Amino acid sequence: MRDLSLDKSLLRKLETSIAGLRLDHPVMNASGILGAEPEQIEILASYGVSAIVSKTITKNPRKGYDPPIVVELRNGDLLNAVGLANPGINIIPELIKRAKRLGKKIIISVGGSNEKEFAEVAEMAETSGADAIELNLSCPHTKGYGIDIGGDPGNVAEVVETVSSVIRIPVIAKLGLSDKIRESAGKAIEKGARALTLINTIKAMAIDVYSMKPILTNIVGGLSGRSIHPVATRVIYEIYKEYRVDIIGVGGVFTWEDAAEFILAGARAVQIGTALIKNPGVIIEILRDLIRWLEILGIDRIEDLVGAVHRQ
Repeated sequence: MRDLSLDKSLLRKLETSIAGLRLDHPVMNASGILGAEPEQIEILASYGVSAIVSKTITKNPRKGYDPPIVVELRNGDLLNAVGLANPGINIIPELIKRAKRLGKKIIISVGGSNEKEFAEVAEMAETSGADAIELNLSCPHTKGYGIDIGGDPGNVAEVVETVSSVIRIPVIAKLGLSDKIRESAGKAIEKGARALTLINTIKAMAIDVYSMKPILTNIVGGLSGRSIHPVATRVIYEIYKEYRVDIIGVGGVFTWEDAAEFILAGARAVQIGTALIKNPGVIIEILRDLIRWLEILGIDRIEDLVGAVHRQ
């Protein structure tokens, strides 16, 4: 475990909660950044996350796409099309066991092609001791999964209602950018989601100008990095303004200012993806700077700043 090098009394200023889960601080990893194998759970814990979010787990193992599956763009952002590669439902007990051994809360990201598959994986997660599940209703590059389901508010309602009816641990719905994201958010909350994760990567593509072909084997992938941060901020602002729901913000968080923007817009916690790949120490840096921010503002608890922009 990396040494946070922070006074515990200062770190308490960053305590927060999401969907009823009490967290030591608001920063966790984004799903897809490791978390599909037990040894990867230890790596994520070493980064200083307040809770571990697993890679998306589906009922059956998925091989994913052939390489190349990730490309770094000219501006430093990433474009990926992994294809939800994962070992399948039977890995869940070991992932949770490893997290609990490390004293970490764990949120299992759940994927499925229909509500029954989502429910089966979610039930396995609850039975195995997960603290919450995050429904992946937003992956932008896997046909029949993710945004193919989450882009339709009716589908969102069916999946969330089915899963919420069979488990008691918190259900978090992860929604991606679509022209119906506001309606999807409303349906998710109505049908039992206790929090929303906003947003996922954004559908995009890259072309090799010499071969004159798409770089990714899947042609399209999900864009992550700094470019999507203002988009995510806008979505968080609008969804919080309308529903006042617990939100986990994700998308282009590289610095404490990025995290602070999400919190002011309405997020109670944030997830980090691309920045964590580039700098494993980024979480510790962000936590230190968030504490300095609170001291400058004369605020005792970061929770007091959630949605503050709406009170201006």
